[in-house]
Amino acid sequence: MNTLSINENFLALEDRYSSFNNSKIAILPVPYEATTSYGQGTANGPGAILKASHFVEFFDEELNRELCFDAGIATLPPIEFNGVRDKEALEKIYHNVRELIIEGKYVVTLGGEHTISFAPIKAHLEYFRNLSVLQFDAHSDYREEYEGSKYSHASVMARVSELTRDIVQIGIRAQCREEFEFILQNNMKTFYAHQIRNGEFGNDWDDKVIDALGENVYVTFDVDYFDPSIMPSTGTPEPLGFYWEETMKLLRKLGERRNVVGFDVVELSPKPSIEFPDFYGAKLVYKMLNYFI
Repeated sequence: MNTLSINENFLALEDRYSSFNNSKIAILPVPYEATTSYGQGTANGPGAILKASHFVEFFDEELNRELCFDAGIATLPPIEFNGVRDKEALEKIYHNVRELIIEGKYVVTLGGEHTISFAPIKAHLEYFRNLSVLQFDAHSDYREEYEGSKYSHASVMARVSELTRDIVQIGIRAQCREEFEFILQNNMKTFYAHQIRNGEFGNDWDDKVIDALGENVYVTFDVDYFDPSIMPSTGTPEPLGFYWEETMKLLRKLGERRNVVGFDVVELSPKPSIEFPDFYGAKLVYKMLNYFI
């Protein structure tokens, strides 16, 4: 299977650490953007993360390891959509992820708008039993449809909920009444930002998030979960967001206590005038890999 070269791949790795056969990890760029409603540019997110990753250090001093050399990270060419969208686009992503799982790879999907997450979640649900979905996000994304589309970034978790109700959300701070009532009526596990900040879950709120999950976990990470002060490069930056240290603490605990089988990072909308969020996105991907593998 073809992979990107050292000039284009994740972390700028030499072939012996990034070839498909030598790598446990597969990075799948998915530059899909069809339904963004406010800030645009998520199609450029995967490329920006890959470019910024060339400046991320291989060595993780927190864990005392160089995962990229120990496991190998193959970066696949970006999926091309050529005008295909909605259900057909998701099917294309799904088949690519499914093939990588069958090949025994640990799959990281880079978006693109959040709509794309349905496909890797579906593929992982079919392969892993008793799988919980953990969603980091400012928005609950439970709208039945948005602007006439059931396959909108604002409806992705509504589509996922048709596959499983084992969904845990963290950081939610923007939603419509329809979504709020859906969560109440279906007893969905949502940790609202205001509840966390007001202390309703106590100082060990991160432990409560993990306790709500099953043994196997898939993580979908919308970067607008972060506070706009550290992540302004996203479509709809919402105040009252979360910060790096508290997020890394949760992710490390998650990796220690649960089997995280795969993840995606979505909704980075790179801005030419401000590049540090691209680096944050690349650093986030590598930290999650270090914590989860």
